[in-house]
Amino acid sequence: MKRRELIKKLEKAGFVFSRHGGNHDVYTRGDDEEMIPRHKEINEMLAKGIIKKWNL
Repeated sequence: MKRRELIKKLEKAGFVFSRHGGNHDVYTRGDDEEMIPRHKEINEMLAKGIIKKWNL
């Protein structure tokens, strides 16, 4: 999955960009926090796991 597609799904669910980590960008929604790796393509298993975790 493309990184931008995953970020759009997170933002639609209410997550906002919080900060840059070492190799990841951090998105938050209240106390929820998700780290998205900075790669053009994100591993399908990781993307599916994030989508399932937040019920996107």
